[in-house]
Amino acid sequence: MKIYGIGTDIVEIDRIKKLIKNNNLLKRLFDPQEIIKCLKVKNSSNCFAKRFAAKEAFSKALGTGISKGISYNEIVVLNQKNRKPYIKLLRKTALSVKKKIKKKNYKIALSLSDEKKYAIAFVTISI
Repeated sequence: MKIYGIGTDIVEIDRIKKLIKNNNLLKRLFDPQEIIKCLKVKNSSNCFAKRFAAKEAFSKALGTGISKGISYNEIVVLNQKNRKPYIKLLRKTALSVKKKIKKKNYKIALSLSDEKKYAIAFVTISI
């Protein structure tokens, strides 16, 4: 496989902690599955921050940013049973990505990490 794009993003967790207090913004940024998961964990701000960083990193790897048919709440960060994170694309965002990449088969790899003050994500898209 060939690398289509790479993206990385770092987020200050306190910034996200303030953002998620706004319920309307929370729903605009995150899918209901992400909201349920993050609200269940001890450090919900860290959980949301890592997911926000992943969405930004993905949009950078794609080369579009969050625009042109790409929506935050349609880039969903989930975890496999072994806790490995992955990105699932929904609705218009999934269609926009297929149109942009021009390939049916592509792979999105995701790595997440956090510390006391920051969360970081790294994404590669391979074709």
